[in-house]
Amino acid sequence: MADIVKHILVKPIQLADQLIKFADEACNNKQECAELKSKTEKLAGLLRQAARASNDLYERPARRIIDDTEQVLDKALAMVLKCRNNGFVKRVFNLIPAAAFRKMSSQLENSIGDVSWLLRVSAPNNSTGEYLGLPPIAANEPILCLIWEQIAILHTGTLDDRSDAAASLGSLARDNDRYGKLIIEEGGITPLLKLVKEGKPEGQENAATAIGLLGRDHESVEQMLQAGVCSVFVKILKESPMKVQAVVAWAVSELVKHYQKCQDLFAQHNIVRLLVGHLAFETVEEHSKYAITSNKPTSIHAVVLASNNTNGVHHNHINMPTNDDEFKSRVPHPGLNKQQPFKMHNVVATTMTMKDGLKPSNGSLPDQKTENVVIKKQNIHHTSSLSLSANSLHKGRELEDPATKAYMKSMAARALWFLAKDNSTICKSITESRALLCFAVLLEKGTEEVRYNSAMAVMEITGVAEKDPELRRAAFKPNSPACKAVIEQLLQIIEKANSPLLLPCVRAIGNLARTFRATESRMIQPLVQLLEEPEAEIAKEAVNALTKFACTENYLHVDHSKAIISAGGAKHLIQLVYFGEQMVKTPALILLCYIAKHVADSEDLAQAEVLTFLEWASKQSHLIPDEKVETLLHDSRSRLELYQSRGSRGFH
Repeated sequence: MADIVKHILVKPIQLADQLIKFADEACNNKQECAELKSKTEKLAGLLRQAARASNDLYERPARRIIDDTEQVLDKALAMVLKCRNNGFVKRVFNLIPAAAFRKMSSQLENSIGDVSWLLRVSAPNNSTGEYLGLPPIAANEPILCLIWEQIAILHTGTLDDRSDAAASLGSLARDNDRYGKLIIEEGGITPLLKLVKEGKPEGQENAATAIGLLGRDHESVEQMLQAGVCSVFVKILKESPMKVQAVVAWAVSELVKHYQKCQDLFAQHNIVRLLVGHLAFETVEEHSKYAITSNKPTSIHAVVLASNNTNGVHHNHINMPTNDDEFKSRVPHPGLNKQQPFKMHNVVATTMTMKDGLKPSNGSLPDQKTENVVIKKQNIHHTSSLSLSANSLHKGRELEDPATKAYMKSMAARALWFLAKDNSTICKSITESRALLCFAVLLEKGTEEVRYNSAMAVMEITGVAEKDPELRRAAFKPNSPACKAVIEQLLQIIEKANSPLLLPCVRAIGNLARTFRATESRMIQPLVQLLEEPEAEIAKEAVNALTKFACTENYLHVDHSKAIISAGGAKHLIQLVYFGEQMVKTPALILLCYIAKHVADSEDLAQAEVLTFLEWASKQSHLIPDEKVETLLHDSRSRLELYQSRGSRGFH
């Protein structure tokens, strides 16, 4: 950058020297030329000072200010040259109004102000607590110069000053999309990332927040990726204080939210695994692949794990606390199905054991002699078994306040939510870890924000699994304890039907429709009950979820259709089509057609006079948006006509 600035300063310095020389040779308007000369000498001194300080000059404003200064000097030189002519005729034809000299003098004064501001704003550690003011060039666009000033501070200020500058840029980006574009165009990304990596915790938070706010479109995010945002974020998620890590996790979610194509790049930098590790911290004991043992072992498991890592032998580990009391203190028992009590701590133990490839343990502890040997071995080799990043990741995390821990989990879940969206590879990585089990625990006992972000993450993962049979079979096996735990929590929320988590949970259950056995019909009843919800959006989501159970593509569509009829779904669907809002009418009609097509001999459908209703619906053009619905309606009517007769009650 220094060479570039020196190069663009050459011409204006030469112009200034020529103007000073020719001003002394002026034959007319000598007083005005002397004034121009005086101001040009001052400007030339500033330009030479800028050339000497070219290593520190902030290039973006320097280019614009020097370019404007060059134009002013060029015009002033032309004016002074006209004053050198001695002939009477030339003086008459080259007569210059006094107003032109005043205007040129003002322009030179403005150039002096611009170059002075450039030197002040670019000086190392320039902050003295005084307001630098805005240069004359800022008259038309003051925000641009404010952005220049803050970015210059990011380059040259103290860590505290850089923190304040990052906060200012974040505030500008939050207020206006155009300001965010200007910050990126003026080179704000690189110094912000440098502050995230090297600053104090407060400065790191401010810079990470600014980066998250700046990533509002794919072009902006692409520039951040090219600047190395992934490697910087990985470093923070490994080593920094939890508050900073939480803000970085939020920033990851924002970047992925606005540019989904960067999912794989983040995944390649192991950000998914780091986020899962943060999600699992104090939620469940996490596999060593995703989290690292802390310095101070808190259980026999931790000691064994540390010892095995030391010896470099990758054995299977029993990743669970040693007794039920420890489970009870960590994970409360959710009150679920009365017929079969659901105990989350048992699910945690079973899942962790199965993940490690071991048979369920009887819970007995190693004998004291074995334990002492393991502890001794751990103490000898502990230093070599843990990397620097591992120590940094867990150092002090246990001492963080509960609010910070909750916020960390919430932001980790939010980042995983957007990373998992429509991405089979990342969903596979997430489900192969303890993440599903973590989501189950957090859905049951997390804060409101943690529960919502966890529910959204589960919804996105199940949405991908719905379209990816391999992922669905691997991650959502009917006998998988983690899968059961997630489903239990989803059903609990759906049964309560009064939570902001309701919509994502209904969608998640619908996404898993193909994973349920014919005997598993307990999720049908709460979904049917939601058909009575006065809020049309909830009723529509319930209809969509039930349609995934009853549609022909579901191998068990007959069994699920019967379960919907037994739960009273037919009458609810007729009422939705007949009296519901427009957004739910057609989806409800489609579901009713599937049920009628698959269970045409149902006595309940006959009593509900579904055939008569479908004949009425076939005449309502607003209910039939396309040929697919028309064909389905025709097929269902044909099937019903084989088994049922038209009722006496008609629909009008």
